[in-house]
Amino acid sequence: MPNPFISVLNSLLPEPQASLLTGILFGIKATMPRQLYNALVATGTLHIIALSGVNISILTSLVARLTLFLGRKTSSLVSVCVIVLFVWFVGASPSIVRAAIMGSFSLIGIYFGRYRFVVLSFIFASVLMLLYDFSLIYNLSFQLSFLATFGIILANKKLERQRKKTLLEKLLFPVKENFKLTLSAQLFTLPVILYNFRRLSLIAPLANLMIEWTIQPIMILGFITAAAGWIWQPLGIIPAWFTWVPLTYLIGVVEWLAKIPGASVRF
Repeated sequence: MPNPFISVLNSLLPEPQASLLTGILFGIKATMPRQLYNALVATGTLHIIALSGVNISILTSLVARLTLFLGRKTSSLVSVCVIVLFVWFVGASPSIVRAAIMGSFSLIGIYFGRYRFVVLSFIFASVLMLLYDFSLIYNLSFQLSFLATFGIILANKKLERQRKKTLLEKLLFPVKENFKLTLSAQLFTLPVILYNFRRLSLIAPLANLMIEWTIQPIMILGFITAAAGWIWQPLGIIPAWFTWVPLTYLIGVVEWLAKIPGASVRF
C-alpha cells in the first residue's frame, strides 16, 4: 500500500525540501536530487535518511529523557508508545520493525530500573531475531540498527542521574543530548560504513555538529505537517512553513560543506 503521507508532503513543500523530509521520515531516497544525495554522502550525514534504527533510537531516547520527570516507569511506557506510533506512521518495513523491537526491549530494561538489564534485554532481543532468521547477520540494515542502538544505550548510561539545571542548561539540553546520541551511534556504525562504502568523510564531525540539532524538530514538525495535511491539506500549510526553515538550513550547510576540498576520501 502506497504511503499516503508522501504525496501530502510533496504538495506542501518545494524541492529539495520535500524529498529530504520524506527521506528523514520514511527512508525514501529515490526522489532525492543526485546533488543533495552526493552531498550527504560526502559530509557523512547520509544516516539521516536511512531508516536503520538511528532516527527511531534518537527519537525514543530523547522522549525517555524529556519525560523522565514523570517517573522511570511512566517515561519508558510513553517511549514504547512513541515507538508503536512511529512504526504505524512510517510503515512496518523490516528495518523499522527490527529497530522497534531493539528499542522496545531496551526501554523494558529501563522500566525495571537496571542499566545492566537494559543491555541484556537488547542483546536478548537481537539474539532472538537472529535465531528466527540467522541471515540477518549479513543484512546491512540489521548491522547498522544493532550497532547504532547499542551505541545509544551506552550513551544513555547516566539516564537516571538528575540534578537541577540552570536555564541555559535546560535550553541547551536537547541540542547536547541529540548530538551526543548521534555521535555515539555514528562511532559504533563507522566500521560497517567504512567496510561497505569505502569512503571516509573527514568533515563529518563538523557537519553533524552543525545539523544534528535540526533532526528532532524536523521529525516532529514533519509528522505534524504530514498528519495535518492528510486530514485536510490546508491544515498542513502553517506547519509546513515551520518545517521548511530547518530543512533549508540543513540543505544549505550540507551542500556548502560538501564543496570544501578534501571533505571526504575514498579508499
